[in-house]
Amino acid sequence: MANISFQCLPFDQLTLRQLYDILALRIDVFVVEQNCPFHDADRKDFVAWHCVGYDTEGDLVAYTRLFDVDLSFEGFTSIGRVATSQKVRGQGAGQKLMTFSIEQCQKLYGTHPIKIGAQKYLLRFYESFGFQSTGEEYLEDGIPHVIMIRPA
Repeated sequence: MANISFQCLPFDQLTLRQLYDILALRIDVFVVEQNCPFHDADRKDFVAWHCVGYDTEGDLVAYTRLFDVDLSFEGFTSIGRVATSQKVRGQGAGQKLMTFSIEQCQKLYGTHPIKIGAQKYLLRFYESFGFQSTGEEYLEDGIPHVIMIRPA
């Protein structure tokens, strides 16, 4: 089981090192690994809270960003840009990350349903946290996604 220390910070409290680490991890996972060139700097980072998970060696190995009601989906809070480093995959890092992210979402924004746009191949992973597929599927940058909601 990966030993990860988590923090959740608003954009303006991120250090330059943390911001660099976040962008590097998101590029590694979403652009390089998934061979999916897209404009990651979507300006939504400014209004998000950022969950960062560092391992004992000081490497960022887990990340999400959280949004208050109506900022990403109308009527819902949201968790996005869910990423884990290859370094910790298969060691429970994703489970720890999602558990922490859901807790932080509720702590920051109260008890609201959480809506996500999940990559379809991760449907079962998100279902294990109480997310339910709406059946609404779409392609984002050539990758099949499905809208999922975790009831309040």
